[in-house]
Amino acid sequence: MINLETPKKAGALLNQARQAAAEVFRPISRKYDRAEHAYPAELDMFAALLDGLNSSGEGGAGASGVRREDDGAKGNRNGANLNTVLGTIEMCWGDVALLLSMPRQGLGNAAIASVADEEQSKRFANVWAAMAITEPGCGSDSAAITATARLDGDEYVLNGEKIFVTAGQRADAVVVWASLDKSKGRAAIKSFVVEKGTPGFEVVRLEHKLGIRASDTAVLRFEDCRVPKENLLGTPEIDTQKGFAGVMQTFDNTRPLVAAMGVGVAKAALEETERILAEAGIVVDYDKPANNQHAAAAAYLQLEADYESAYLLTLESAWMADNRKPNSLEASMAKAKAGRSVVDITLRCVELAGTLGYTEDSLLEKWSRDAKILDIFEGTQQIQQLIVARKVLNKTSTELK
Repeated sequence: MINLETPKKAGALLNQARQAAAEVFRPISRKYDRAEHAYPAELDMFAALLDGLNSSGEGGAGASGVRREDDGAKGNRNGANLNTVLGTIEMCWGDVALLLSMPRQGLGNAAIASVADEEQSKRFANVWAAMAITEPGCGSDSAAITATARLDGDEYVLNGEKIFVTAGQRADAVVVWASLDKSKGRAAIKSFVVEKGTPGFEVVRLEHKLGIRASDTAVLRFEDCRVPKENLLGTPEIDTQKGFAGVMQTFDNTRPLVAAMGVGVAKAALEETERILAEAGIVVDYDKPANNQHAAAAAYLQLEADYESAYLLTLESAWMADNRKPNSLEASMAKAKAGRSVVDITLRCVELAGTLGYTEDSLLEKWSRDAKILDIFEGTQQIQQLIVARKVLNKTSTELK
């Protein structure tokens, strides 16, 4: 049974993450929101410290994957996946865009950590990897990917275009989803690590965005881009019985991380709103019924309850991975709940704070802009609900579209 209390052994990690968020991220948050596409050089030294923390085995400092290797241990455990989620929440309390800008902490790194073999894990250990899935004609329906990968000798030849690639310009490599054989549908979609500088790999442009402006979001093009066959993640065999499960496992790994990002941003907005309300003489009283308090305090209590449900679902999805349990349903539930909650919470906090919420005197307006992408990338709200429905009703993707 999951223990809903934060594990004591994670205390030091959480303190370090909160300190870094408060002293490194928060002071430069507004600066790089305004200076879109400027690289936050302040992150270089901090990223080196995170590398050391992760290599020490502590984890929780950045991107990691979901491993379910059975080491023979019995009973419940709170491991690296839960630590990563808890650390991500604290870091995104500081600034989610800056976390997404951290060298070697990209979503591509999480994919590599999750499905790479031992040789690949070592070879890409110090590589900063982005993840390229979305295409101009393919949004949340990842099965509709049109990018292709053709085996030619000892190399795969990639062709296609990818859009909305987080850290697409800054990263050292990109994990690219492409089809080995379009006639075989979803089962033929595989992921490949494509390193920067590879001939045929081009960064076309950077996007101007509503939120997470400190993070670069790129359009990438691959034209006869030759990649060593050793850079394919997972098995090269096309298993039509297993279908899309191979590459989709990546989402089981990254969706809890994105949910944690949403929880962190919501937490920041709630804390700031509580402070602003207190300065206005409105105190939230947890010993009094909500309908007997100021309307703003009652609204705050409702938002806090919404936050708690997203938080607990997120912890559950990570805890299940630590305990070698399939977490596909729980990962989608956490992502759906946290994505919707962070948008609702940040926008409502802007309203509750009045003029302070709508101006740049507070970070509330920034957080409300940053929040929207957390409900979109790694699978939209609607896609998550569809996945949950399929799991609950025991329907296939063909039966329930």
